[in-house]
Amino acid sequence: MPGKLKAKIVAGRHLPVMDRASDLTDAFVEVKFGNTTFKTDVYPKSLNPQWNSEWFKFEVDDEDLQDEPLQITVLDHDTYSANDAIGKVYIDIDPLLCSEAASVISGWFPIYDTIHGIRGEINVLIKVELFNDLNRFRQSSCGVKFFCTTSIPRCYRAAMVHGFVEELVVNEDPEYQWIDRIRTPRASNEARQRLISLMSGELQRKIGLKVLEMGGNAVVGYLQCFDLEGESGLVVRAIGTACTLDKLTSGSAPSTNTALPTSSSSPPPFSPSKPCSRQSSSSDTDLSLTPKTGMGSGGSAGKEAGPLKTLLRQQTQTALEQREFPFFTLTSFPPGFLVHVGGVVSARSVKLLDRIHNPDEPETRDAWWEEIRQEIKSHAKALGCHAVVGYSESTSICEEVCILSASGTAAILNPRYIWGTLLARFEEQSPPSCGFCHIPYDELNMPFPAQLTYCYHCRRQKVPDVLFTTIDMPPEAAVTGKGCLIQARLCRLKKKAQGEVNATAISNLLPFMEYELHTQLMNKLKLRSMNALFGLHIQISVGENMLLGLASATGVYLTALPAPGGIQIAGKTPGDLNNEHHILTIQKRINDTIAKNKELYQINPPELTEELVGSPIPEPRQRSRLLRSHSESSDELSELDLSHGKKDAFVLEIDDTDAVEDIHSLLTDNSPPTGFYSCNTELMPGIYNWTSGVQMFTSVRVFRLIHANLTNQGLNKIFTDLCENLLKSFYFKLRSMIPCCLCHLNFTVAVPEEELIQVKYIGDCKSIITGCNETEEQLQFPLELCADSSSSNNQPSSKISVSSLDRSSPLPEGRSRSLRSNRSFGGSSVTVVKMTPLSFLPGTRIIKYLGIINMFFIRETTSLREEGGVSGFLHSFIAEVFAMVRAHVAALGGNAVVSYSMKECVLMENPNKNQAQCLINVSGDAVICVKETDQEPMPSTTNTGQTCSSGADGAT
Repeated sequence: MPGKLKAKIVAGRHLPVMDRASDLTDAFVEVKFGNTTFKTDVYPKSLNPQWNSEWFKFEVDDEDLQDEPLQITVLDHDTYSANDAIGKVYIDIDPLLCSEAASVISGWFPIYDTIHGIRGEINVLIKVELFNDLNRFRQSSCGVKFFCTTSIPRCYRAAMVHGFVEELVVNEDPEYQWIDRIRTPRASNEARQRLISLMSGELQRKIGLKVLEMGGNAVVGYLQCFDLEGESGLVVRAIGTACTLDKLTSGSAPSTNTALPTSSSSPPPFSPSKPCSRQSSSSDTDLSLTPKTGMGSGGSAGKEAGPLKTLLRQQTQTALEQREFPFFTLTSFPPGFLVHVGGVVSARSVKLLDRIHNPDEPETRDAWWEEIRQEIKSHAKALGCHAVVGYSESTSICEEVCILSASGTAAILNPRYIWGTLLARFEEQSPPSCGFCHIPYDELNMPFPAQLTYCYHCRRQKVPDVLFTTIDMPPEAAVTGKGCLIQARLCRLKKKAQGEVNATAISNLLPFMEYELHTQLMNKLKLRSMNALFGLHIQISVGENMLLGLASATGVYLTALPAPGGIQIAGKTPGDLNNEHHILTIQKRINDTIAKNKELYQINPPELTEELVGSPIPEPRQRSRLLRSHSESSDELSELDLSHGKKDAFVLEIDDTDAVEDIHSLLTDNSPPTGFYSCNTELMPGIYNWTSGVQMFTSVRVFRLIHANLTNQGLNKIFTDLCENLLKSFYFKLRSMIPCCLCHLNFTVAVPEEELIQVKYIGDCKSIITGCNETEEQLQFPLELCADSSSSNNQPSSKISVSSLDRSSPLPEGRSRSLRSNRSFGGSSVTVVKMTPLSFLPGTRIIKYLGIINMFFIRETTSLREEGGVSGFLHSFIAEVFAMVRAHVAALGGNAVVSYSMKECVLMENPNKNQAQCLINVSGDAVICVKETDQEPMPSTTNTGQTCSSGADGAT
């Protein structure tokens, strides 16, 4: 047999009382892997049993080791009735299958029950022995490493980047099977959890097989998602970037404080081979890219006129064209990796789940995603680009309707990263810091109306007046001032409908919602006097009677792009709205806000000097015309000839009452309090002097609409206030860390039930080294930061908030002892497992990756009021998830989780029946970190690693 799995059950502690007569428990353990089950002896009358079992041995194929989790069930023995379940532990064996990973899993694991939560802990010891497998037709992918981080892992170097890999698996959801009518909620939840764990393992193995076939050994930027399609099935999807990674020696491991997003000491070349894919190559061969006149010349066009370099550039493009999907899920790259960035490319599609003939077959979903990806590829081609970076996919499901979304950034990649050994002979200079801003498409044949001007850095190539991307800011980019978080929020009502009528209504709304979100982003970008967005993430969530849209990005001022023109208000509708005094008042407020933001974000563009000008400086053309409610007429299209004239006004037209409300909301868009900065990228543009102080935070807020006669404008205000109050609450809670920056803010919106809005976000607060000694009193915190303001005085509502700050401090005695971090059995010290959504911990170095953490939990209650309502229920559940993640990382020998994210948080509640259910999916990379000055892992401490402070508002 290719492998032997050995497990030993050592002890348990803090078990719940199961025998009311003795206030004790007769506990024993079942250990199951595949179809084999072992049992320990019953340890009578104890809440802290000492089993010290023999080694339970399972002889299995390595394929099963990847697919199956080790299932440990703790039960209470009853002589005359069925044994009572205490809880379960699922342990992923895959981290033990890599040669560089841990050799043993050992530690205390929380015993989890889907009804009661954590019910004590169990100490387990697990080992794996792999035998040599000479079968070249094997179905396992042991040895392929997976990373959630969207940059090259810190202690590796990319020897080869092979390209895009994807896979999905489908199964029937146990929640909707007929047997669910007769079995208990606990049995149904456990069946669902186990199935998802099996599907996740199978998916990871299949992705690994594709990577091996491509010649790689790792997947970077691994994104796994769960689609709960109801009666249509349960889908687990994953995408990633296949790479060949080489481990760096300890002496060459880079510092995590550096601004470089990758540890590559040399450029990572690309494999010209076509990746493996389930689908055959698309017959849509006309999507292959053809070089356009002047395209891709960049700032070093004159130096690359040689015939060999031209040939290499063509070979680069051809190598990527031969791939079915030249996509990369990475968002951070080494300097010079991106030659040009064309802009954001996205595609959405509305599908009906009831059109799936066989829910167990994945072919239908494959065809859906094939369409989306081909559309993305064609958009990139239209922008003159041969690759898509920062690529991601998502879904939103309500009843039988599913919205599929995909987005990325069209780009041209540097040929020397693909054919590095050849171009190295020519000692090619690094591209200029402004090169990625230069347009990749032909100026005379642009795919869309755009305003172009000469680069304000090199004055040689054309650049757009604004740049949107889904990636982190390239490290070589020159910026002026500081960046900030920019959000666009939108809520639209729709009529309740079924089937094709509902899908058509949603399809008709989507383009207008994207246009409105784009409009808001442009307005807020101009109001802050910035000209570029990085890390752009747009999500549209569907509900029974509404659609929610949320766009988040980090705004910056790129010195290579022209300064944004001022915002000019114009009114055309007759009546009071066209009152000249009214318009002048709004215009003055806008001008004052722009001036204030320039000072706040320290935006002072450098003046152009004559030595930068090789020829007379062209007249900058900065005009951007934005119409709210009607398309451009043919006469207005003629005005888009951008060859002549000075056009420096960004026009906002007031044509109805909604437009006035939009401008009002634009002017009331709150900036962070003094001492706070915020962004949704890993690094804050303009700030680089971080300390080692890091504080992760998580928040979930649920808002129930009670008033039935709501308008779009009223819903927008409620939604906007909900998002704003989330940020305000954390500004107040994190005030002790000032000055600091809220980084990697990841917002997620959902409509889990009718008239229910849910917003969650996770982020990281990093302290900043500054010369100022600001105190809390000097910062003058607004009173409203201490409590949420009501979203509307006239509309009754119910609001639930859960805010968790991840700290390292002792926990009180009692039930919360089960939430403690993992401890060495028999010892007194506790290893604190740090958690962060960043790919690194400031002040530390990552010396080893131990594998990914990808866990799915279900929690259900029939005593909602007794648990503190929805706030108490959610808060305890999130705290338990933290504890279980930490326990698994510590058992692998790790002391931190990086790239941590909560991908799913689905809440379903019924307060009238005192019931609620929540599903949470979390992921991250388990690592071992050392301090910058140390060679050994961070020391243990007597503090436990997890506590949460609740910001629950209750119902108002």
